[in-house]
Amino acid sequence: MEQKCSELDRRFGIAGIARVQEGHGGLLKVRITSPDAVAEMYLHGGHVVSWIPPTAEDVFFVSRQTRWERGRAIRGGVPVCFPWFGNHLENRDAPAHGFVRTRPWELESVVQEKGAVAVSMFTESDDETKRWWPADFRLVHRAKFGSTLSLELIVTNTGTMPIRFEEALHSYHRVGSVGEVQVRGLDAVNYRDKTDSDREKTQHGDVAFVSETDRAFLNTIGPIDVIDPVLGRRIRVTKEHSRTTVVWNPWTDKSRALPDLADEEWTQFVCVETSNIGPFAVHLAPGQQHTMKALVTLAGL
Repeated sequence: MEQKCSELDRRFGIAGIARVQEGHGGLLKVRITSPDAVAEMYLHGGHVVSWIPPTAEDVFFVSRQTRWERGRAIRGGVPVCFPWFGNHLENRDAPAHGFVRTRPWELESVVQEKGAVAVSMFTESDDETKRWWPADFRLVHRAKFGSTLSLELIVTNTGTMPIRFEEALHSYHRVGSVGEVQVRGLDAVNYRDKTDSDREKTQHGDVAFVSETDRAFLNTIGPIDVIDPVLGRRIRVTKEHSRTTVVWNPWTDKSRALPDLADEEWTQFVCVETSNIGPFAVHLAPGQQHTMKALVTLAGL
């Protein structure tokens, strides 16, 4: 591992700006320390775990009880969900949210771009993925770290058959206190309420958090704001080629059932997930490519 780390750092590192290092559990990461952002992205899952723009605190939450181990998902940051969201509809043994968030990815490039550093990582189909999903694919996660954060999930159908998949950037946004937060931009949008047998409902006003919240908002294309009066900031997520937005917080009982989340940590995050799930799953013909984008910006209230 040490040899691979030093070799990757030799190939991709940028002096004083980007290094390939061993992170928690010996897992490899790219660490960015530029004038425009401090950030970390792990090869495990192609997973962004931290983004700190200038004069700000970290925009993302990561649980202190995360199991930094191969084969386990990182609890927090921006997990990549693919090629299904939630539990597999037919195979109860299949991993939740797909298999790519627990796989080691490959580092493709680290480059400076106009006041930002862009990191690209990829994973692709092999015998292991075909245990769960027969498709041939290549998946790239490209994160551009600067005073704003740009995330791109790029799927290519590398096979000879059409494919259908769900996808999500399962972002854990760090907040001061979830009970004080509002999520704005979803008024009058229909959603499926997972806490109520997936019944379809309509949102009225801002989303506020008073109990477990697990909503898949349908046919959404506009920007979403996380209004946080405790930290005095607004996180805005603007997206492209995404037709669903998931808003999630486990609240008290469910968080106690999650071994990689401390009992009180549910108060410290809100998940707002750029996604294409359910009726808005993506269909790709052989050779076609699909890119879903999310742009995250931070401002004061």
